[in-house]
Amino acid sequence: MTKANKVIFFLLCGSLVFFTLAYGTVHQPTISLFYLVVTTMTILWAANCLYLGDIKLSRHPLQIPLYAAFLYALIQLIPFGTVAETAGVAGIPRTISMSPFDTEMTAYHVLALGLFFSVSLSTVDSAARIRKLVGVILVFGFIFAFFSILQSFLSPGKIYGIYERVGAFPFGSFVSRNNFAAFMEMLIALPLGLLLSGAIERDKRLIYITAIGLMGVALVLSGSRGGLVAMLAGVVLLIMITTRASGGKKLVLRIAMSVVMLGVIVGGSYYIGGDSSLTRIAETTTSKDVTTDRTHIWGITLKIIGANFPLGAGIGAFAQAYTPFDDRSGLERVEQAHNDYLQVLADAGIVGAAIAGFFLFVLFRTIKRNIARENKFRRGVAIGATAGIFAILVHSIFDFVLHTTSITLLFILLLVLLVASGRKYDDDVPNDDDRGQSRRRSKGSVMPFSRRSNA
Repeated sequence: MTKANKVIFFLLCGSLVFFTLAYGTVHQPTISLFYLVVTTMTILWAANCLYLGDIKLSRHPLQIPLYAAFLYALIQLIPFGTVAETAGVAGIPRTISMSPFDTEMTAYHVLALGLFFSVSLSTVDSAARIRKLVGVILVFGFIFAFFSILQSFLSPGKIYGIYERVGAFPFGSFVSRNNFAAFMEMLIALPLGLLLSGAIERDKRLIYITAIGLMGVALVLSGSRGGLVAMLAGVVLLIMITTRASGGKKLVLRIAMSVVMLGVIVGGSYYIGGDSSLTRIAETTTSKDVTTDRTHIWGITLKIIGANFPLGAGIGAFAQAYTPFDDRSGLERVEQAHNDYLQVLADAGIVGAAIAGFFLFVLFRTIKRNIARENKFRRGVAIGATAGIFAILVHSIFDFVLHTTSITLLFILLLVLLVASGRKYDDDVPNDDDRGQSRRRSKGSVMPFSRRSNA
C-alpha cells in the first residue's frame, strides 16, 4: 500500500467530515475547495497507478449514471442555430438547455462527483478499510449529533453561533433542517443495520445503541417531516431485510427492539426539547413560505415537463424553466422542484428517466446480491448502507436534499460501502469470513490493467 493510496483514503474520510462542517458545502468557495480535493485525489490515483504499473479501475455499473448525466448535460449545451432577436440582442445560441451557464456548472459538478465515486471505489479495497470507513461514519455521526443538539439550545438561529440565515431554519452545520435530517437518516442507518443484522459483538452493542439513540434524537429535534418519514421508512426496510430468513421469535424480538429504540428517540426528544421538539414538525404545514406548498410546485413542474418533453429544460436550469409558468407574485424564487424524481424529468426528459431507471435497476441488483453475503460484518454493512440509501431516496420525494454536496458525498460513500461489501479480501478475519472458505480477493469489482497489457 503506497503513500499516495493512504493519502487518498485520508482525503476520502476527511472530505465527509470537513465538507459537512463547512455548512454542508453549498457556498461557492467551499464547492471550489471540493473540486480541488477531487482533483488532488484523481492525480494521486493516477500517480499511484503509474508507480505500480497497474491501473485499478472499478467497473461497477453504478458509476455509469453520473458520467451519463455529465455527457447529456454537455449535449444540452450544443447550439442548434440561434433564437430570434430578444430585447435588441441577436445571435443568442439555441440550445436544449434554457440556461446554458447553469447546465455547464452542474455538468462539472456531476463530473466531480463521478470522479470522487470512481476513486473511492478503487481505494476502499480491503476489509480493514471498510471497517475504518464505517468507524469514521459512526464516530462522526455521534459527535455531530451531540454538537447539533447542543447548538439547537445554545444558538438555535445561528450556525456555530456566527452564521445566521434570515428566513431559513438551520440545524447543525446545515442551513436547512431538512438537509440535516437527510444527512442524519443516512448516518443512523449504518450502525442500526449492523446492530439488527447481528454483526456487532455484545460488548459493543451498548455503544452502538447510544450512538443510534443520540442521532435519532437529533433528527427528531430538527423538525423535518420528510426526515422523520424517511427514517421510519429505513427502519421498516431494515426489519424486513434482517428478519426475512429468521424465525418467528427473532422477528418479534427485532420488531420489539426497533419499537423500543423509536420510543427512546421520541421520548428523548420530548425530554430534551419539550413539546416544541415534536410540534415543530407540524409548524411547516402552516408556514407561508412558498417552498412548503409542495403540491403547487409539483403542479408547475408537471407543466415544465410537458412543455420541454422529451429532452428536458436543461440539467440545473429548473429555476429558469419555472419562471414562465409561475402564477404567483414571483417574489420568492423557486429553484428546485422539491421532488428529485419530477426534477429529473423536468431537467433531462426521457433521457434523464432512462439514466435514473438504469441507476435504480443496478442498485436493486447490487443490494439483492450483497445483503446475502455470508460474511457477517460485511452483510451488516450492506444492509445498513441499503437502509441509508433507501431513506434518502424516500426523502427525495419531498425535498431536494441530494443537491447539497456533503449529503451527496455521504450517499456516494454508502454506495461505495454497498459495493465493497460484496467482495472478498486477503485481510478478512477468519472467524468472520464465509463459513471458513479460503480467503481471496474478488476480481469482480476492481479490474487491474497492467501497462504491458495496454500496450
